[in-house]
Amino acid sequence: MDVMHVILLLLLLVPMCARGDARAFLAWLPDALFPISPKRSVEDLPQDRVSNEIRYGFELFRNTALYLGPQGSVGQYLGNRTNCQNCHLDAGTRLFGGSLRSAHGSYPQYRDRNANFITLSDRINQCIERPHHGRPLPLDGREIKALMLYMRWLGESTTVGERLIGDDLLEPPLLARAASPEKGRHVFATHCARCHGDNGEGKLLDHRAYLYPPLWGPESFSIGSSMHRVRKAAAFIKYNMPFGTSWKKPLLTDEEAYDVAAFIDDDRIHPRPLVDISHDYPDLIDKPLDYAYGPFNDPFSEEEHKFGPFEPIHRFRKGKGTVIAFKKQ
Repeated sequence: MDVMHVILLLLLLVPMCARGDARAFLAWLPDALFPISPKRSVEDLPQDRVSNEIRYGFELFRNTALYLGPQGSVGQYLGNRTNCQNCHLDAGTRLFGGSLRSAHGSYPQYRDRNANFITLSDRINQCIERPHHGRPLPLDGREIKALMLYMRWLGESTTVGERLIGDDLLEPPLLARAASPEKGRHVFATHCARCHGDNGEGKLLDHRAYLYPPLWGPESFSIGSSMHRVRKAAAFIKYNMPFGTSWKKPLLTDEEAYDVAAFIDDDRIHPRPLVDISHDYPDLIDKPLDYAYGPFNDPFSEEEHKFGPFEPIHRFRKGKGTVIAFKKQ
């Protein structure tokens, strides 16, 4: 892109952002500005030892439960039959859909939830323990090394610490009202049940793994998972669901995305696996707006932190200087 094109884009961006239309601006940009890495297939890699391990990591990512689930061929590390790809779509390459192109170069990094620096292998095992409510993979084992090699291959065109556009979720604006599980029930029935089942039970590919994951119940993600937070879930749902949705042309409105996220994450009607979250966010300043378990550094209730409205919480924290970026949460 030449200098004149850059200037024209900036002239368009400034007024659109001022009107709060940054999402519309992103959708307007040509696809060429959002390079997806990799564009080639793992099958195009040479036949050598490292490439074989990258392919193995790719296969583990897509079909995690077949290898590591309760009936896994390698070992029983997961507590359910879901796959990494159920949350990190298209094997971790979909823009604004859990893309992991920048993951390898982003670690070690400071994590607010841990109040400490963690490695990429730590982060992988956190996913194994929370969304999969399983037990950690051995750090010297083939599987975690293969997953890390695959992520390094995904991000081999990025520099250390670089975040590519599309690697963070695209956040819908905060609603002026609380998200409504009851309204979300109707959204779910209309748009979600066809894949995830009338009772959120998901759809099994075979008896060992899910094609479409359960959204609540004993094999769904546990409390303390990112998808158990209404803002995070709404951001993922808005630009990726239902099946076939494009981030440039979302089907659901912002309100529908928040409401269906509230319906899915409502523990009063949808139980899910419990994990120990007592050590999460030891520094209360770092606790996200939509983390529903106290204590908090603000006067709002657990109900308000769960469903909102989030704008008053945001204003209060902004006044105290304790607002943190959405992507860090």
